[in-house]
Amino acid sequence: MRSRQSILEIFSTFLQFESDSATRWVSDARLRRKTQQCLDQESAQELSEMVWSLYWHKLWQADSDPFAVAHLSAYLQEVCYWSARKLALNMGSSQSLADFFQIAIAKIHRVLQGFNPQQSSGLKRYASLAFSNVIKDTLRLRQEVDICTDWALLHKLSHKRFVESLQNFGLDSSTIAARIFAWQCFKIIYAPTQGKGARKLAKPDSAIFEAISALYNRDRVVTLGTTAEACNPTVLEQWLTTCGKAARSYLYPSLISADSPQPGAENTELLDNFESTFQESNLSQIIEQEEEDSRQQTRSQLNAILLRSLVKLDLPAQRLLQMYYGKAMTQQEIAKELDTKQYTVSRRLTSLKQTLLQTLAEWSQTALHQPLNSNVLSTMSTILEEWLKLHYSHPDLPS
Repeated sequence: MRSRQSILEIFSTFLQFESDSATRWVSDARLRRKTQQCLDQESAQELSEMVWSLYWHKLWQADSDPFAVAHLSAYLQEVCYWSARKLALNMGSSQSLADFFQIAIAKIHRVLQGFNPQQSSGLKRYASLAFSNVIKDTLRLRQEVDICTDWALLHKLSHKRFVESLQNFGLDSSTIAARIFAWQCFKIIYAPTQGKGARKLAKPDSAIFEAISALYNRDRVVTLGTTAEACNPTVLEQWLTTCGKAARSYLYPSLISADSPQPGAENTELLDNFESTFQESNLSQIIEQEEEDSRQQTRSQLNAILLRSLVKLDLPAQRLLQMYYGKAMTQQEIAKELDTKQYTVSRRLTSLKQTLLQTLAEWSQTALHQPLNSNVLSTMSTILEEWLKLHYSHPDLPS
């Protein structure tokens, strides 16, 4: 593989692989024209490739030029190649050099996102380490996915990964919301044991699916709204089975070479279907990027956290909350009912709410990365109070 020399080449050409070897540089017409237009400016004649990389990175950060990520992807081709080649030679993997290169360059957005010009000596040096980490992380994830059953995989998934897998599967937002809540009910009811056996978690039996379905139906209106339909155990099993397959497909996609023969047409390649000129970047469709959870997703998470906390409470504590929030009994009425003192009821209620509030605060810091202060805790306390009233006033909740 020859090294590129000119700025025009560096920011507009891409490696082409044949038989697991990089054979030549392929020029992209649109990128070439765009780069040439920039070079035609008198003030740009003597700028180095590092300066140009910082220029395109700044435009990429500002999201002001749709071609910025493509220019940077072209710029980092050699770095990506050498990172992939080193790992392909040193790691005993069934993946080829071209596979490693494809894995790494597909995460270009992640590399660019982590680069800080003020803290690094250059994008190339940073990308060399970042690409290696991307490949290693992907291989570790694939190994983990490969040895887990679908049911174990559903337990190991983060909320973000689970949502991304369903979006990648093509489900709409309302369907995803229902699947998320079903998944949360599954994790509450069917918890794996610790150790290596957790990776081989078996399919739940019919009794477990009935329990998951009962929990889903009990709280579906509170979590999903009044339009949410009931779900029987058979349908819920189908949902979770599909979610497991969607997660596996998303985390462990099949790699197909672009120069593979087309089915039924052995003399043509898949690459022949692509236009030779650069189109709007498709990288945004496959790269990993952070997305803010919608209010519906956040509400589902909060609901699952608090439900899990309630399940851990002893029966007297649950009864006390049911009497106070579900039956709207006063503390004096509860004390009389339980044959105890009013201040004992008050202290017990305060202690229970503090326990739930602490759980909520820990979740907020971990999942939402929200620092705690007096205003945040006050808001959480209000949210908790409203949630408890809504939860225990639900008509399907047994007294």
